[in-house]
This record gives sequence, C-alpha cells and structure tokens, in this order.
Amino acid sequence: MSEHGTQGAEGSMRKNRGTPGLPLAGEFARKMDFMPVEHYENFPVASILMPKRLRRPVAAIYHFARAADDIADEGDLSDTERLQGLAAFREELNRISQNEAPATPLFQNLQATIRQYELPLQPHYDLLDAFSQDVVQKRYNNYADLLDYCRRSANPVGILMLHLYGEATPVNIDYSDAICTSLQLINFWQDVAKDIAIGRIYLPLDEMAKFGVTSSQIEQQLCDDNWRRLMQFQVTRARALMLQGAPLGSILTGRIGLEMRMIIAGGLRILDKIEKVQFDVYRRRPVLGPLDWVIMLAKSAPHSY
Repeated sequence: MSEHGTQGAEGSMRKNRGTPGLPLAGEFARKMDFMPVEHYENFPVASILMPKRLRRPVAAIYHFARAADDIADEGDLSDTERLQGLAAFREELNRISQNEAPATPLFQNLQATIRQYELPLQPHYDLLDAFSQDVVQKRYNNYADLLDYCRRSANPVGILMLHLYGEATPVNIDYSDAICTSLQLINFWQDVAKDIAIGRIYLPLDEMAKFGVTSSQIEQQLCDDNWRRLMQFQVTRARALMLQGAPLGSILTGRIGLEMRMIIAGGLRILDKIEKVQFDVYRRRPVLGPLDWVIMLAKSAPHSY
C-alpha cells in the first residue's frame, strides 16, 4: 500500500489498450525507473547497511514487487484491469522461465538478476498470486487463511534475499519466514485505518467475533476495550513470531547480519509503539523516528534476542 499518486500514468494507460494488461503493466513498470527503493516502507532491505554489491539486484527485485503491488492497489482502476495487469506480469515471468527476452526493461533487469544469482522463480510467482488475491479478497476467515496469504505476500522477499546472500538453507528460510510473516502482520496492525479506507480488513473474522469487534466498528474507527483486547492479542502473537525468527540475525554475519537485526528491532519497536498508544492506530499510527533508530541500533548486537 503506497502513498504516491498515479493519475498521470492512468491517463496514458487508458489511451493505450492493446493486449489486455500489457500496456497497463508497462506503465507501472516504467514508473519504477524513477522510484527509489527507500520509498517502499514494506520492503525490508532498503537501508544503507546493504552491501554495495547487492544494491543493484535488490533494486531489481524491489522494482518488480513494487510495480506489481501498485497494479493491485493504486489509482481507480477496475478489478478486471488490475488482474489483467498482473497477468501480464506473469507472462513476463513465463518468458524468463522459457529463456525468452522479456518485453519490458523492468523484467529484463530482473532476468539478469535471476540469471546472475540463480534465483528461484517461484517466489516471484507467489508475490503475484498474493497481489492478485488482494484485488479479489477483502476479508480473512481465520488466522490460517491469513498466514497462507503472508506465505505468498511477505515470505518470498526473505527467501529471495537469502538466495542473494548465499544463505538459503532450510533452517534460515524457516527463520526468515517467521520474520517476514511477523513484519507483514505488524504492517497490517499498523495500517488498519489505511486498509479499511480501501475496503480491506486483515484481522481474522473469527478472532474479531471472539473479542466482540465488528467490521462496522473498524469502519467507524472505534477504539474501545474490545478493540484493545483484540489488538493486544494480535500484537503479542506477532511479537512471538518475530522472536521465533530472531536467531537469523545472529546467523547472518557482517553488514547483512546487522541489517537483519535492525529489521527485527524495527518490527518489535513498532509493536511497542502500538501498545504505547493503547492500540489507537486509527488516530496515532506508529512510525519510527530518529530516536527509535538509535534505540534499535543499541539493541542490534548479535544474540540480542
């Protein structure tokens, strides 16, 4: 969920409809040529700690993920148009899979990165599946359904980063999955107000019912005791999941390890802030400030968690 507009892009898209989805996908892909990695707050590898040798491949993966996310979320496109755009992205991945030349520079850069680092294609497909799901599914019946979404919306980024690092062991992937899923959940709980504004609720419906919270209450941004109990439950579970994956921060070494420990500290810090505002994320959305970064760095020594 991004904060930049796409009105100019939308105008040119609507003037150029050929093969369904391809012009639209191309417009979003071209926008990425001017988008810094730091713009996307959900991308967990966008700091100056990233080794210089990895910045270009990270940018290629980021631009792919960001462009696809924008197709799913940005502007006033219809659901059909969004799904067509994401289908065009799948066609580009298929070209890479078949050793053919992609049609857009974004995917040409991604193809070079995939070849150089022997990255698996499935995580890229999984991300597109999650973005497509965002177009058509606005509610989740239970936590298992939400985890299945996170498995495709968040975990693929961590898997791809581990492959770039040369650290994609089964144990490390398990830790990474826990961290990435926790980060995704934290972003959901941080952004309840932003999501309901576009018709989405990621809180599991059965847990909402258990704590006596309704969709109407979220739409009205009511923060009562039932809401606080529900959110305390979500925060506690997300924190436990983050700590479950925290050993990865000590397994990875050097700047990559420090980057990972800062990511973990940042997620935990947001959870602390959600509690500090007594779960009123509607009016006091938690964000990280300069002092938080100092505190996070102080907590980012190996084996801190």
